[in-house]
Parts: sequence; C-alpha cells; structure tokens
Amino acid sequence: MFANARILRFAALWLACALMARPAFAQGDIDVNTISRLADIVRWGGVITSIFVIAGAWALLRLLGRFVAAFGTEFSSRRLTLHKISTIGQFVVYVATTAIVLLLSFRFDETTLAVIGGTVAVAVGFAMKDLVASFIAGVIVMLDRPFQVGDRVMFGGEYGDITAIGLRSVRMQTLDDNTVTIPNSKFLSDVTSSGNYGALDMQVVMDFHIAADQDIERARDILNEAVLSSRFVFLSKPVVILINQWVTDHLVGVRLRVKAYVLDTRFEKAFESDVNLRALRAFQNEGIATPAGSFGVSRQSA
Repeated sequence: MFANARILRFAALWLACALMARPAFAQGDIDVNTISRLADIVRWGGVITSIFVIAGAWALLRLLGRFVAAFGTEFSSRRLTLHKISTIGQFVVYVATTAIVLLLSFRFDETTLAVIGGTVAVAVGFAMKDLVASFIAGVIVMLDRPFQVGDRVMFGGEYGDITAIGLRSVRMQTLDDNTVTIPNSKFLSDVTSSGNYGALDMQVVMDFHIAADQDIERARDILNEAVLSSRFVFLSKPVVILINQWVTDHLVGVRLRVKAYVLDTRFEKAFESDVNLRALRAFQNEGIATPAGSFGVSRQSA
C-alpha cells in the first residue's frame, strides 16, 4: 500500500516537472509547487478505499432497485410508496457516498482549501457548472415535489411515467416504451403536468361526437354504461358526462365528454380502448351516427 502511494506521488511530481519543461508552462501558467501540494493532499490509500465504497454504493442501489421492482409488482397498491422510498434512499446514498469519498481521498486543512480555492475550484467550476446546476435543481425538485416517482406526467411534449428522480436528471418511461432523460434544471422554468400526483388512480377524458339530430340522452346512457361496466374503472370516484353543441362551417354536432377514473395509471390506454369498443358497438347497434355520417370517436387524455 505504502509502495503504491510513493509510486503515485512520484508520478505526480514527474508529470509536474515534465509540464514545466514546456515553454508554454514556463511562463507561469502552472506552478510546480501547486501541483506538488495537490499530490500531498491526496490520501492515496483512501483513494483505493473509496473505490470499494463506490462499488458498495452501486451494489446497494442495484439491490434497492430490484427490491422495489419485485415488491411493487407483488403489492401494486404500495407501488408508488415504494418508489418514493427508493428515490429518497438513492438520494441519501448519493450524498453519503460523495461525502465519504471526499473525506477518505483528501486531507482537508487550510492549505488544501487555499489550493482548491485558487486553482482546482475555478477549473472544475467551469467544467461542471451544468452538472452543479442540475444537482441544485434536483435538490429543489426533491423538496418542492412538482411530481413524484410513479406519476404520469406531461413535460416538453413527452408523456409517460416518472421512473427515477436523480441528482442530475429525471427519467421518464413513455407509453411507447422509450426512456427519456431530462436534466433537472429544465423543470425549474418549464410547466409540468401531473395526471395523478402520487395516487394510483387518474382521471381519463374521452370525447365522443354524434350528429345533432341523434338521441342524445340514449347516447349519454350508453357511455355511462360503457364506463361503469369496464373492469378498469375506479368506482370510488364519480363518472361525469358533459354535453355541449359545436358548430363548424359545414357541420353541426354534439360532443359528449366522458370524465372517469382508471384504477391504475398503467391501465389508462386499456381503459380508453375498452370504453371506446363498448361505446362504438352500442352506437352502431342503436343507429346513432356521427356528424360525418360514420361511426367514430375522438378522445383526449388528461
């Protein structure tokens, strides 16, 4: 261990001398004493220990992720709670690992702080300003909580489930099974829409259009029955059907907007398909036509 430390220190001093031998650095761009001090403040034995600390933290995060995935599938009603615990746990592991690695790898005294403040801090500040900004934004997102892990969110034209909130970025799984990574700093200035905000159930809005001369009350009853008979509906919250007339240059029709809750955000599209299928079949059997004279439906999710 001590032999490796001497070798690493000698290599650092050799590199400093080699750099000073070049004309560009001979003009005072880099001070050999500064690099020598940097070599002195590093705990080379602690650096090796830090590698094992980082490996242990990585293994702990993997274990935590597998635990949440397994129990979230087994106990679906606690899935979002487990995701929240996982997010807080990841945050604690990241911060604790960073602090331990810094304390093990460096000797912090007045000289160390002066060297870092005079040289390294400036260079690292320019190189990592975006990373630091995302880190601060991540802390704000964790405290302000505009959304939570497991929420179905609309942001920047992307729509999907928040799967992870990290120190640098947020990961979203879209309904097309794409993983989208968004820097935390983006959430400080843009608008985010959360459909369920920590709850399993979520409101789904579906629009149906029929011709103005059709049986509107019968169409409303059909839609109400189609929603209530779906196996994906959350019956603890009310089903609302709003009716209004719309007019264009060539058509006059009636819009029936259905607002109902799906019992789990994962079944949003299955719920929409189920209600649409039941409603379209019933409209066809009852002879209820759309303004265009054919059977159809447009829908909107919220």
